[in-house]
Amino acid sequence: MYQSMNLSVSSNFTQRSFLYQSRFHKPVHLKPPRVSSGPESEVSVTKTLTGKLISLLRSVPDWADEIKERGMQQKRTLYTHEKWVEHRSSLRHVHHLFSSFSSRVILSLIPPVFFFTSVAIFIASYNSAVALDWLPSIFPILRSSSLPYQLTAPALALLLVFRTEASYSRYEEGRKAWVGIIAGTDDLARQVICSVDGGSGDDELIIKDLLLRYVAAFPVALKCHVTYGSDVARDLRSLVEADDLSLILESKHRPRCVIEFISQSLRLLKLDDTKRDLLESKMLHLHEGIGVCEQLMGIPIPLAYTRLTSRFLVFWHLTLPIILWDECHWIVVPATFISAASLFCIEEVRNSLPSSLSQYRLFYIFISFCLKVETVQLYRWVFL
Repeated sequence: MYQSMNLSVSSNFTQRSFLYQSRFHKPVHLKPPRVSSGPESEVSVTKTLTGKLISLLRSVPDWADEIKERGMQQKRTLYTHEKWVEHRSSLRHVHHLFSSFSSRVILSLIPPVFFFTSVAIFIASYNSAVALDWLPSIFPILRSSSLPYQLTAPALALLLVFRTEASYSRYEEGRKAWVGIIAGTDDLARQVICSVDGGSGDDELIIKDLLLRYVAAFPVALKCHVTYGSDVARDLRSLVEADDLSLILESKHRPRCVIEFISQSLRLLKLDDTKRDLLESKMLHLHEGIGVCEQLMGIPIPLAYTRLTSRFLVFWHLTLPIILWDECHWIVVPATFISAASLFCIEEVRNSLPSSLSQYRLFYIFISFCLKVETVQLYRWVFL
């Protein structure tokens, strides 16, 4: 009864609403809006052309930056005896020459070198046109004395040398931090293996298994923490359980979350207070490694020093064709190209040094070796 009533009500409502729409609502014919030919349309066209021009000009720098960032994420293999023999080979210069077009440092130099070479071509063309009387006499030839460059060249050299030295110092500090992390995790895993013997219960062995997995997961989590674009879930999937992995991914600081897992596992083990205190003291190296890595990534070389060097380089190469015109004429174009490629290459190498913490993969070998001492079948995981 209620169903028939509802059906009838809904059907009547549909019919009446349809009649209501057909009787009182007339079809509306939409007309396309007219495009005004006033100043607003001209402004929009100008903005569109400007946006296209900016995107065209930024295409080459964006391409170079993409190649550079992709190269920064590539993993570096450790040097073996064969690698050192290849590195000392007398044919290494030929190999380096042929691999220039695949070098991320050289490819990242294309935007600045191309820009300053174009400026040199423009200045040389302008001076040639003025010298040939193709322009009115009111246009002067752009020339100047080379004495200011002779006086300021040592200052530019010192700026580049000091910045490169400071960058290498940061690189060396990061390398020492990773060596400390390697030694700390290796020692901690060895102490865990020695403290829990095979005669313990099943629960102790399970906790020991989890503890060793957490120790192995810490350097991986720290590597992903300091490396841009790292896939933490992929790197830790074969090390920790799914529940632990979800907690690590949800935490704000993943390396410290792994350290907390290690601490909780140590508390669950039935150990003497002396052994437990000894194992917890080994975690000091892990905390120190986190502090050093975060300091290197978060605190760069003083920005005033970096910006001063950059502005010095830009102003130097913008005025270089004017300084060299009287002596070189059209040779200012290759001279500017060589100078920009050389000095900006040093600057680019300096920028890539502090961001090389992702190159350290030595901890994988140490931790995998330490874990495989206990059982090979249980710790079959490959990161390399």
